[in-house]
Amino acid sequence: MSKERTAAASKRRIARSGVATRSRQRDATATRAALLSTAISEFAAKGFSGARVDEIANRAGVNKQLLYHYFGNKDDLYRIALETVYSEIREKEQGLDLGNLSPVEAMRALVGYSFDYLFEHPEFIKLVNDENAQGARHAAQSDELAEMHWPLVELLRETLERGAAEGVLRDDMDPINVYISIAAISYFYFSNNPTLSAIFGKQLNAPQEIASRRQHVVDFALSALMKAN
Repeated sequence: MSKERTAAASKRRIARSGVATRSRQRDATATRAALLSTAISEFAAKGFSGARVDEIANRAGVNKQLLYHYFGNKDDLYRIALETVYSEIREKEQGLDLGNLSPVEAMRALVGYSFDYLFEHPEFIKLVNDENAQGARHAAQSDELAEMHWPLVELLRETLERGAAEGVLRDDMDPINVYISIAAISYFYFSNNPTLSAIFGKQLNAPQEIASRRQHVVDFALSALMKAN
């Protein structure tokens, strides 16, 4: 075989190897994503104690050993699932571009977004409820969870300071307290919706009730933040 043909054959082998490697990488990424999505669904539905690794692997269509390969043990998988649902809400908050809105409109957008996210993602509420029932033992082991919240706290601080400087927002608001309050007034409505509906004899998960509650939440939060005339 000539040197030219040998070189060409070698290039083809390298090219095929590269294609195969990229294909394996895509397959691995897809498999990992499928496992994680299934895990989030199972943990949200059954909690940490009720979910089974076998069932997660079966539903994702993969071998259980592959799950362990990608995620470690059940505790690690649960922690990563928790980090994933939190990271999604934090990433979408960044997309609100609050720094380029007026302070009042920035807070209005953030409060509305927080409400909408919880409405659209009941799995987030179920996972967080379950983690709280466990004493936040997985969250306490996650440096990532702590780190991903500080950019929002700093953005809140900057927005509140801008609003105070412009004379439209109060100047005595702590950003962590504001974050907790914004989360709480929406979270409680969705996490306790069945009992609240039973107590007050209203279907509080009906579209018109949710729309009314959203408007109330936004108005209530803005009223608390606005500087008195």
